[in-house]
Amino acid sequence: CFNSGSSWNNCDFETNLCKVLPEFNLQAGWIRRNGQSGMGPPYFDHNGNESAYFLSLSSEMQSSSAALRTNVFLPTDEEHLCQVRFHYWVSQMSGTLMVGLQMSSEDTVTNIWQVSGELRNQWNVNTITINSTEKYEVIFSGMVETQRQGDSVAIDDITFSEGC
Repeated sequence: CFNSGSSWNNCDFETNLCKVLPEFNLQAGWIRRNGQSGMGPPYFDHNGNESAYFLSLSSEMQSSSAALRTNVFLPTDEEHLCQVRFHYWVSQMSGTLMVGLQMSSEDTVTNIWQVSGELRNQWNVNTITINSTEKYEVIFSGMVETQRQGDSVAIDDITFSEGC
């Protein structure tokens, strides 16, 4: 289901964003960096590579939350559900990562998955299945409540199945 060879539906952030995540949909607050950037954890991507890139919330940002929007996807059908797989890092103190859907007919974002900082500092992986009768965008929202050193929310290797 996941064709990781295709740059269209795999965002590993090594060179830039992928086609599904256009640059202008990267709101202020998310930055593309690697573990050697001197910005605190994570100090490596989900493969343990210090020089490989991922997205993380900037600890210097003024606002405490930032969203990452995909392009608009077409409605799903029974044969082609949209599956989104991603690796995430949420610091144990005060980080939150949410995934939401915004339907083309609605102004509000419907939250479909959320994790908050009860995790140990490690990369985790999750897959979300989306079933929608209308056009939609997928929105990743990260929040860090405090600006303590080491508080971090990061995301890496977002893969979209062909049903998206």
